[in-house]
Amino acid sequence: MKDFIIPDRDFGTPASKSKTMVTLTIDGFDVTVPEGTSIMRAAAEIGISVPKLCASDNMEAFGSCRLCLVEIEGRNGTPASCTTPVAPGLKVHTQNSKLKQLRRGVMELYISDHPLDCLTCAANGDCELQDMAGAVGLRDVRYEAAPTGEFANHFKAKNTSGEANPQWLPKDNSNPYFAYDPAKCIVCSRCVRACEEVQGTFALTIEGRGFDSRVSFGAKTDDALASDCVSCGACVQACPTATLQEKSVIDIGTPDRSIITTCAYCGVGCSFKAEMRGDELVRMTPYKHGKANRGHSCVKGRFAYGYATHQDRILKPMIRDSIDQPWQEVSWAEAMDFAAAKMKGIQAKYGRNSVGVITSSRCTNEETYL
Repeated sequence: MKDFIIPDRDFGTPASKSKTMVTLTIDGFDVTVPEGTSIMRAAAEIGISVPKLCASDNMEAFGSCRLCLVEIEGRNGTPASCTTPVAPGLKVHTQNSKLKQLRRGVMELYISDHPLDCLTCAANGDCELQDMAGAVGLRDVRYEAAPTGEFANHFKAKNTSGEANPQWLPKDNSNPYFAYDPAKCIVCSRCVRACEEVQGTFALTIEGRGFDSRVSFGAKTDDALASDCVSCGACVQACPTATLQEKSVIDIGTPDRSIITTCAYCGVGCSFKAEMRGDELVRMTPYKHGKANRGHSCVKGRFAYGYATHQDRILKPMIRDSIDQPWQEVSWAEAMDFAAAKMKGIQAKYGRNSVGVITSSRCTNEETYL
């Protein structure tokens, strides 16, 4: 299914702008990268994928998921590769039995507090948590949290006796474009950081401590629609699970192919991936390599694409002689002749500078100039 989706390669952390180059060895391969580059990105540059859940190359390194642990010869411990910068002469190991065991143990903890409904989940086949569980070789989960009480998990509303779980939070469907399911959240903070670093709205935050930590839409409300959210979709795109999911994906299903296109809502020219399922459009995802938008967009391009097939969309030119007359559908030739005749008449009566033109915001810059 994913073979037809145009991939957006993620290097884990942003590129360094330093002009000073550093050479190190990763899994026996020499790599030269700019100073300040993370070990994770340096590994990705030579095709070595280090497991990750909290890292993304459009946001600063965070180091919370602990899946990207590596070993460095001559140094103690297993540092996170996303937050550890390269240094000359480093010898890094990303794969060995010790690291595999550590990563598998971390993933086991994530899965122990996550609903195992993959077959019915809207993100099945398009879930980074699912992918990483496979990448680290997780086959069994030894831990099971109590359904209620101090150590209750977050995804069961009630235990077998019908007692309410104080850790459980209901699904939030208040936003018209996406759903928020707290039961599936792994508290990676990617949504919070995307709202802060990519969009700059600061509508999301993490509240609570330790096991009680959760994503919140602010101190004043737990309602996504009533918060400061501008529905840009940056948090949805950043989410590695189905915690934040487009309602169109929930209704239609996971896309099976994508097409690079340009948003037609305004003249900025944002690049998008139109993700399809068969002949039906499932979602519009900002294209990472778009020169105008660089992987981000506003609510119109991200979610309001329905205007293209809306029943009220005007598909043929219409004219009228005065404001009190009804519109009449005509051919394009008739419409152009009508407009030209009207403009010539106004110019003849009031002069050449008497004509002004209002164009649609959905025209491209080139069309507006003409």
